[in-house]
Amino acid sequence: MTRVFDLPDEAATVAFGQRFARALNILRAPPYERKPGATQACAHTPLQGALQPFPGLQVHLSGDLGAGKTTLVRATLQALGHPGRVRSPTYTLVEPYTIDSIASPQSSLLVYHFDLYRFADPAEWADAGFRDYFGSGALCLVEWPEQAGGLLGVPDLNFAIALSDEGRQLTALAFTETGKQCLANC
Repeated sequence: MTRVFDLPDEAATVAFGQRFARALNILRAPPYERKPGATQACAHTPLQGALQPFPGLQVHLSGDLGAGKTTLVRATLQALGHPGRVRSPTYTLVEPYTIDSIASPQSSLLVYHFDLYRFADPAEWADAGFRDYFGSGALCLVEWPEQAGGLLGVPDLNFAIALSDEGRQLTALAFTETGKQCLANC
């Protein structure tokens, strides 16, 4: 699945980050069933036994320096409810965040924001011990994924941001069912 978004300015990038956060929250919400004959206010109830933890999502962000990758991550984290500063992990390589859910405090979302720009060899990714972050039900946002070679595997989503005459263009590719569900709601 592929979708293309025109991002004429920084405000448009921030707005896309907010839509992406809403799509992530839809994935994190428990499945609901419609009760026949129920009023609008209480028409939906959680399916019993159907609560599944967030499956995790690996998102690759590619684009030239200054394309807006960190701006998009910052907007997403803020829209998810992170109240503090969002730093670029250029020097730390990874910045961890815990996003608490107001509706369900026991279902915090772990987010790891990676910046692999400084890697000179894909083996540095494995040497840094980053493999443990993936597959843990976390949201892993990876800037410069190509620096890890093929060690990251296939992401759920790839956001390629390119400069265009009209600002920027984001080409989103979904490779998994979870990625497709998320992208369909962006």
